[in-house]
Amino acid sequence: MGYKVAVSVSSFAEADPAPLNILSQADIEVVPNPHSRRLTKAEIMLHLEGCDGLIAGLEPLDCEVLTSSANLKAIARVGIGIDNVDLEAAENLGIRVSNTPDGPTEAVAEMCLAAVLALSRKLVDFSATMHQGIWQKKMGNGLRGTACFFIGYGRIGKSFAELLRRLGATIYVYDPALIPADLKHGEQWCDMATGLGLADVVTLHASGNQVVLGTDQFDQLKPGAILLNSARGGLIDEPALMKALKNGTVDQAWIDTFEEEPYRGPLMHFSQVLLTPHVSTYTHQCRKSMEVAAVTNLLRDLDIKVGA
Repeated sequence: MGYKVAVSVSSFAEADPAPLNILSQADIEVVPNPHSRRLTKAEIMLHLEGCDGLIAGLEPLDCEVLTSSANLKAIARVGIGIDNVDLEAAENLGIRVSNTPDGPTEAVAEMCLAAVLALSRKLVDFSATMHQGIWQKKMGNGLRGTACFFIGYGRIGKSFAELLRRLGATIYVYDPALIPADLKHGEQWCDMATGLGLADVVTLHASGNQVVLGTDQFDQLKPGAILLNSARGGLIDEPALMKALKNGTVDQAWIDTFEEEPYRGPLMHFSQVLLTPHVSTYTHQCRKSMEVAAVTNLLRDLDIKVGA
């Protein structure tokens, strides 16, 4: 029996051909993403026609999509979050769902560190003025003694916090899934309001797409904070963020994830916001690791043995 697998991840196997080679060895027909971007609901429904498996990104995989995909038996998410998948519908339809929780950890933590250093030391501003022929020095902030507030504290949050601790930052954590006893390395537990009031840096590592930073939360924030979001675009109320940027509550921000991608929204007009096109996992090592893990999960869930 020949299997057919759709790939919705736009950059699949660009870092390394290993995941495609594994699928080829298993004699699987691969259907790549035809648009080189995140697929819409209508596009993923069309893309899945006749397919037994899906190497998935963040496209909507709700009950309607899954129900319309009569042959679909397994979804292998490249990455951690699976909130774009209707897990109840998948279970009812007998579709196995997997993810790759370990692969992104180091790469995303490194990117978060790069972003907070770039913003706090004003690297983007300096580069822009130097390219304009302007030699202008401004004082930045180091990370020693900086209060960094983590909203969500899973694998990536813990890895980023470890890097920050080495540079002398103080770590505050809010995560309803944890209790204070879960914090083993000197992190300080606090509620949302307390953390926002203390924070020099707020960094998002929560799952889901429910807003966690809206007008009420920005009003509680200590003025002049740096905001980092490598998690999910829907966690931030964008109009509320723009207001906070205009009034100085948020001094600078780095955003790597957006509700609508590619992003063409109003944050493009805020020079104090560092924007990146959802690339926190884009290292050769990370992409290969996640994609090989996803392919391995898919073959397992389709009961396919390579070389069998």
